Amino acid sequence: MAEPGIPHCWLCARPLGQRIEWHHPVPKSRGGREKRAIHPICHRTLHARFSNAELERIGDAPGTLRSDEEIARFLIWIANKDPDFHAPTHRRK
Repeated sequence: MAEPGIPHCWLCARPLGQRIEWHHPVPKSRGGREKRAIHPICHRTLHARFSNAELERIGDAPGTLRSDEEIARFLIWIANKDPDFHAPTHRRK
């Protein structure tokens, strides 16, 4: 659960670490301007799983992303990792 006053990742809700990336829920290439703080590994996982067209359709709805089976498995796996944990991210086939 997110702790008040501590910045958290838009996707996984874990506290953010030293490395923060900015995710555009609607990709910049699709006219998106809003951005959300996110762990690098969470950011790479989103872009490995979804195309820009899919992200545009989903928009600023992290709950919809979290309900995706592949993302849900990732969130369970990442839940207890250190905020600055990093591992290679593989694109879907």
